[in-house]
Amino acid sequence: MRKIILIGRSGAGKTTLTQALKGEEIKYHKTQYVNYFESIIDTPGEYAQTHELGYALALYSYEADVVGLLLSAEEPYSLYPPNITCMVNREVVGIITHIDSPKGDPERAERWLLLSGCRKIFRVNSTTGEGVSDILDYLKEDGDAPGGSCRNGLDVKKQNPQKSNK
Repeated sequence: MRKIILIGRSGAGKTTLTQALKGEEIKYHKTQYVNYFESIIDTPGEYAQTHELGYALALYSYEADVVGLLLSAEEPYSLYPPNITCMVNREVVGIITHIDSPKGDPERAERWLLLSGCRKIFRVNSTTGEGVSDILDYLKEDGDAPGGSCRNGLDVKKQNPQKSNK
């Protein structure tokens, strides 16, 4: 499975999405530091909201295959400037969270992510699981198990049926 770094403002749903991608029970947890798993890098929102800490995101993005820009459908404005995706040499996808919130506007969030340069956009509800499998499918590589997850931070892959030569 390709590794994704999740970037977004505090409260955007990065840690909740991480729990959903790993198949864990959803429970609130404030991310205080960068959580580095086998196929997910979960970053604190303060890194995206603070200029000085933003440099660390640039460095961590080199450890990932895909950059995921999270934007809550409830956001009153976008954290991402137009065409920001050209600043990284990784594939960048947009992920809209809180899609079922009565205060949310997923269409507006999608327009903002398109303006930032995201060509692929996912809409997710991490608590119900809606859209989570779409992200997992997108991150799959050849040889990954069908319906696999990032359970416990480890990729679930097919077992190699060939015997090893020891």
